[in-house]
Amino acid sequence: MSEAALPAHSERLRSWSMLALGTGGQTASCAVLYGLAYLIPALQRQYGLSLASAGLLVSCPVFGALVTLAGWGVVADRYGERAALTAGLLPAAALLGLAATAQHVRTLGVLLVLTGAAAAATISASGRLVIGWFPPDRRGVAMGVRQAAQPLGVGLAAAVLPPVARSAGAATGFLCCALLCGAAGLAVAALAVDPPRPRREPGELTRSPYGAAHLWRLHGAAALLCVPQFVVTGFALVFLIEARGWPAAVAGAVLAVGNLVGAGVRLLAGWWSDRIGSRVRPMRVLALATVADLMLLTVGAAWHSAVGTAALLAAAALTVSTNGLHNTAVAEYAGPFWAGRALGIHGVAQHAAIVLVPSLTGALIGAFGYTPAFAAAAAFPLVAAVLIPRHSLESGRH
Repeated sequence: MSEAALPAHSERLRSWSMLALGTGGQTASCAVLYGLAYLIPALQRQYGLSLASAGLLVSCPVFGALVTLAGWGVVADRYGERAALTAGLLPAAALLGLAATAQHVRTLGVLLVLTGAAAAATISASGRLVIGWFPPDRRGVAMGVRQAAQPLGVGLAAAVLPPVARSAGAATGFLCCALLCGAAGLAVAALAVDPPRPRREPGELTRSPYGAAHLWRLHGAAALLCVPQFVVTGFALVFLIEARGWPAAVAGAVLAVGNLVGAGVRLLAGWWSDRIGSRVRPMRVLALATVADLMLLTVGAAWHSAVGTAALLAAAALTVSTNGLHNTAVAEYAGPFWAGRALGIHGVAQHAAIVLVPSLTGALIGAFGYTPAFAAAAAFPLVAAVLIPRHSLESGRH
């Protein structure tokens, strides 16, 4: 290898190492923010909760994240990604340890809100870390890897939490999540390096990218696309157990595989966007594919058909497929001095849209069954496909 190639090789190795750390932190926080739905049966048994009440309880971390997401973006922009990730993951681990000892459902709810407020650091900071270490022609794949953390985290929760909670209770499930966040936080504190930033020009820190509608449309489309994702994440396990009669361990394992497929779809979507020079075109195609799949799921649920089960497993992958694309688009447009804040606001928009999804979907299923719930979920990606901007900012192409 030539001397000129050595620095390039070292730089690429460091980029992928930082991506691994950011993805690890995001995986841990996603298991907490979005994977606690797999504790719903155990929480119902332990606290005597209805499906709607249990859904509200496991959405408590999302309430906490909603409050702090924008603030974590400011922290990442001003103090660096390593500081923000460490300051979020380690307190989240400690709070989950306390949650494992909670005797009353209200105490547990408060602790889960605080956990989500801390874990939200990874949503703003890990994306900023990845964008800073990768050039534009490799960001789609890199952010696809980072965004694969969500299905990986949820898939890990699907594989681990149902059997653990069934044999040892929900408290042990919380302890498993605490260990995951703690390990990720320590790894980031010891090994993460903030990416180099370009020299600040006069007015750079105060020049807002929100003067045009582009970012607002991306925020709105992403928020709409999150709704079916959380309908599927929150109630696929219960659907397979109650409506299809599957054992909990089998259902959890199959959904874990579905989430792994979702991670792969995110990587393919990122690669596709790098190849064609557009984040928004693949985003629109995948949104429409999600609509079609959810309509199949609705029909299959109504007719108790195996098609519905297959469509549900496909939805576990499709509903998460666009996350890397819109996060990359937001960070690229915002630029290096606004990316943390823009990603924080982006996360706020998504969490505001989905914060009540578990409880409202649980109430809808309890009153009318699964078919209307799945049909309602299909409307959101359809509207999102219309709202997605038509042009890629990087290339100007459709």
